[in-house]
Parts: sequence; C-alpha cells; structure tokens
Amino acid sequence: MKAKVVAAGMEHREQDVAESARTQPQLASTLSLDEIQQRAYELHLERGCVHGYDLDDWLQAERELKEKPQSTST
Repeated sequence: MKAKVVAAGMEHREQDVAESARTQPQLASTLSLDEIQQRAYELHLERGCVHGYDLDDWLQAERELKEKPQSTST
C-alpha cells in the first residue's frame, strides 16, 4: 500500500518537474533565479527548516511568483 502512495507521489513530482522545464524559458525572461531562490528559502523556513522538500519549495516558489502580478515600468 505504501509503495502505491510513494509511486503516486513520485508521478506527481515528475509532472511538476516536467512543467517546470517547459516554463523555465518563460520564467527566465520575467523572474530571476534569485527571486525564486529567495522565496523557496522562505518556504523552507516557514516549514520549520525540515529537509527533503527542496524541490517542492522551489516549484511552489516558481508557481507563486509566476502568478504574482509583475510590475512593469512605463
């Protein structure tokens, strides 16, 4: 039973990684890696500095920053 749960979790994570790879060129033009890194670190701290969630934090940071309205200078 646990193997099925782990396999399902890995499948979901692989989909997230594939999505991240597809969106990376878009993000590069609008988001800096420093912004993503900073937000991922904040998520790590919010989680209580529990290790093992680095990919989850990075992907969540990408999603949050992508959804956040980007300011444009005009």
